[in-house]
Parts: sequence; structure tokens; C-alpha cells
Amino acid sequence: MSAKWNEQQVVTQLRDTSQREQAFTLMVEHFKEQLYWQIRRMVLSHDDADDVLQNTFIKAWTGLDGFRGDAKLSTWLFRIANNETLNFLERKRQTLSLDDDAAVGVAVRLESDPYFDGDETARQLQEAVASLPDKQRQVFNLKYYDEMKYEDMSEMLGTSVGALKASYHHAVKKISDFFHARD
Repeated sequence: MSAKWNEQQVVTQLRDTSQREQAFTLMVEHFKEQLYWQIRRMVLSHDDADDVLQNTFIKAWTGLDGFRGDAKLSTWLFRIANNETLNFLERKRQTLSLDDDAAVGVAVRLESDPYFDGDETARQLQEAVASLPDKQRQVFNLKYYDEMKYEDMSEMLGTSVGALKASYHHAVKKISDFFHARD
């Protein structure tokens, strides 16, 4: 869609049932790539990321009447995507009886992933990030890849800025330790 993005206009249209579908389509087009990569960095697999993204938009569609407009549309969508991602990871962990050490096979999956085109260092970074606990991995991804401010993260995740800074610090330390262990 080539229509220019105007969040307030889209929010107004989402509230009007006669314009809701068109506004929702605009919203999906505007946020789908950003949300996809947020999800993808957590679930790693393209197919899983697509599934979680689809579930995110289904939840958003069914929850439109509950969107009060207190937060930005992006914050609301990212929170839905975050919850869907964490739920997916928990279901997958329960299904496969995985623990946090299950990231060992990440390198093999990345090498066979046609969507991954990074070099060896990028592959090792992804392996290190994948070995982090879900919450730390999420904070690291949002800060490092998305360059999100802690205040925005706090609003999106409902966590204090201090806790987010601590999570990021611990994640960076674990990633650093991961690389030092390889030397």
C-alpha cells in the first residue's frame, strides 16, 4: 500500500467499523516487517516467525475493541507480538521438553536456513543470543538490533527501566563469556 502512515488517522479508522478492515490492512503493511524481525530473533525459524506473526495479527484484530489508545499502536502491537512469542517458546519448550541449553543446535539450524546470510561471526552471535534465557534474549534483541530506548521497552514490556538495564547487562556479559569460551 502506498498510503502515507498517519497513526492517529489509522487509530480513528480502526474504531469506525466501516473503515476498520482498510485501516487494519494499513496497520499490517506498516508493522509486519518490524514485527517479523522482532519475533524471528526470538524463535529463529522463518516458518515459526511467520506463524507467530500471523497469530499476533489475529490477536490484534480480535482485540481491536479493547485498544483504548493509551499507548501508541506500535507499543500495543509489539506487546501482543512479545506475548505471542513468549507463549510460543513456552509451548515449544514444553512439547520438546527443552531447557535453556537447547540452543546447542542453533548453529546447524542457521546454516541450513535459506534466510540467514551472515558470516561465521554473525552465526556465532546468533548462537550466543539463542543461548540466553528468553527475557534476556528479548531485551538484548530490542536494544542491540532495534536500538530501542529503555523507556520505550519499559512501556512495551511492562518492566522497569532498571530491570531492563540489568537484563541487558547480564545478556551482554553472557554473550561476551560465550565468545571468550571459544577462544
